[in-house]
Amino acid sequence: MGFGKWNGFGGKIEAGETMRECAARELFEESGLKARPEDLIPVGDLYFHQPSDPEWSHAGIVYFVKVWEGTPAETEEMQPKWFLPSEFPYEDMWMADRVWLPMILKGERIRGTIYFDKDGETVYDYEFEDMDQ
Repeated sequence: MGFGKWNGFGGKIEAGETMRECAARELFEESGLKARPEDLIPVGDLYFHQPSDPEWSHAGIVYFVKVWEGTPAETEEMQPKWFLPSEFPYEDMWMADRVWLPMILKGERIRGTIYFDKDGETVYDYEFEDMDQ
């Protein structure tokens, strides 16, 4: 899923983990960077919904981290690359990322649902609210 697209670090939660622990583990596994779970700042609580395939639908928490240790390195799972916000390769990202990522980069903290068409790529609708409400 997502092969060939620019993506953030992430993955599936393991038994006994909190969401923050999962995000910190995935960050390390995919980049070699170490962050403490308590240093992860939640900025997005998203549900990716595909009505034609409920097994594809999934939730995710988006975190920012400003404090970490290590140097980014290529792993079996990912070749990390950093972009300036003004130079994000949106055309090579998921269509949904083009909707929510600019919002959180502007400092919004969002919660919402993104609706996908049957092809699993096309976004046909979305709804967001402020996470702090």
